[in-house]
Amino acid sequence: MVAMRVATFAQSNTMIADALRVQSVMANEQIQESSGVISTDFGGYGSTAQHVINLQVSVTRAQSYMDAATLADSKVQVMYSAVGSMTDIITQLRSQLSAASTGSSTETNSVISSAQQMLQEMGSLMNTQYDGQYVFAGGKSDTAPVDLTSFSSGTGSTTTADTSYYNGDDEIASVRVATDETVSYGVTADNSAFEEVMRVLKFVANSTSLSSSDISSALNLASAALDDTAAVQAKLSSAASSIETASARQSDYKSYAETLSSDLTSVDVAAITAQLSTYQAQLTASYSALAKILGMNLASYLK
Repeated sequence: MVAMRVATFAQSNTMIADALRVQSVMANEQIQESSGVISTDFGGYGSTAQHVINLQVSVTRAQSYMDAATLADSKVQVMYSAVGSMTDIITQLRSQLSAASTGSSTETNSVISSAQQMLQEMGSLMNTQYDGQYVFAGGKSDTAPVDLTSFSSGTGSTTTADTSYYNGDDEIASVRVATDETVSYGVTADNSAFEEVMRVLKFVANSTSLSSSDISSALNLASAALDDTAAVQAKLSSAASSIETASARQSDYKSYAETLSSDLTSVDVAAITAQLSTYQAQLTASYSALAKILGMNLASYLK
């Protein structure tokens, strides 16, 4: 029996080594089958590891650009809506000024009273907030950019610019939407269009009466203010379009990079399952043969 074991040692040792190798392969493929990826760490990807890392970094970067674009686009939408309300105010003022141009004291008193209210509404609109930040404050987004305490009093003028109501700075908000692309979208409350609106409102609101010349001057300034606020709104619309287009490009790139990464890291689960069945059958046969070899002894041949 001892002699037979010595005689069959090399063969049995080889079969055991092969069986252990198959078991190791099966264990690795079982992990792949359950996880759906070639390896749970970068070391398992060999020479493609750096490519996988680069792609994952690209995906993360694209997502960060998309997140920044989404936030900026939301701010732009809020600003666009606020400026739309400003154009409504100046349009209403123009309408009332036109009515007052007939010389009616009732209409004149009405437009003066309305202008006082509109001035406060403009102040509120320019102090619009989004996500806890004042969108028309420039870089000082944690501070309300408009204070009408002193501005709303005193004699107004249709010819002299006055931004004394503004407490923000001149920083124009922008967002990086790609490695080499930044979109500027900010508008500050001291923008010339807004200043024109505030100037004509202050002029009318602080008047005790309005002559035909006053009304004419106010109408001219109101018309210019309306055109300029409409231009600001159009600029915001253009910025929103640029931001959304850039975000869409990043989304497409992210999908592309994710697909490439998946191609490098994913396994064909169905193929792995089939291979595991083959290995299982091979392993069963190996152990069966090994059991027969190990069960051999000299006495079996001497009978």
